[in-house]
Amino acid sequence: MGINDERDIEANLQIGPTDAGMVRLFIEATGIEIPMDFEPEEAEEIAEEIRAAAMAARGSAPKTRR
Repeated sequence: MGINDERDIEANLQIGPTDAGMVRLFIEATGIEIPMDFEPEEAEEIAEEIRAAAMAARGSAPKTRR
């Protein structure tokens, strides 16, 4: 399965700082919890990748008629 494959799974995502000075992405779905900790610099790189993906998605999204 790849990034473009759809799945019928619901999950919650929480993002925040930890007491240890890390940035945590916490993913929770039925029966699973995934804490992912990143150094602040790594988190900034991930944020840049998310912004770039959002821009690319806007460019590839089907246009709707008005």
